[in-house]
Order: sequence, then C-alpha cells, then structure tokens
Amino acid sequence: MPRCVGLQSKHREFMPVIFKTILLLTISNVFMTFAWYAHLKNLNNKPWMIAALVSWGIALLEYLFQVPANRIGFTVMSLAQLKILQEVITLSVFVPFAVFYMQQPMKLDFLWAGLCLMGAVYFMFRT
Repeated sequence: MPRCVGLQSKHREFMPVIFKTILLLTISNVFMTFAWYAHLKNLNNKPWMIAALVSWGIALLEYLFQVPANRIGFTVMSLAQLKILQEVITLSVFVPFAVFYMQQPMKLDFLWAGLCLMGAVYFMFRT
C-alpha cells in the first residue's frame, strides 16, 4: 500500500495526485456545504422532508466528486492524512459560505479553528 511516507520519495507521483485530490474534494465540499446548510436559508419555510430530499439530491453530486477524490488520494496518502486534508478543505469552503452566502459574521474563531487544523496537518503529514 503506497502511502505518503516521505514527500521527497514520491514527489513526482505525489504532487499531481494531491492536486487532483484537493480539486475534487473542494468541489465535493462546495456541494456538501450547500446540501448541509443552504436549506436553512432557501427552504426554511418548506417542510423538513422537502429540504431533506433537496439536500439528498445535492449530496449525490457531492459523492460523485468525493468518492473518486478519496480513491485517488488513497493511492499516496494514508486514511488519516486524507481525513485531515478533508477537514482543512471543509473549513476553507465553509468560512466563505457562512460569511458571504449565509450572511454570518466573520469571527476570529474561524482563524483559531484553522490554526488547530494546521497542527493536525503537521502531525498527520510529518512522517
């Protein structure tokens, strides 16, 4: 099972794979974030079952990007590395969504959460 044991040894193979993984996971996360939260703004006056069905439809699009992203990424990263990468991308997508689309206030807490995730990235990718 090839994994990201050291970035130097797999640099040629790793970089295109990680970029593909990041791109697909970012697209997936945009769909996921809308599936999870946009109904709070757009379908708030509809029955929850309608919101759930619309969210499931959006989630299907999310999975069409997420499954290939994880399969591609898993060729060079460990499961834990993939998970932390996913969390970093999730926060990177969620913050602009919350601020610009949902009109939530920008908080310093987003920065602190991001710094905590950077620590997680360090520990998962340091080997």
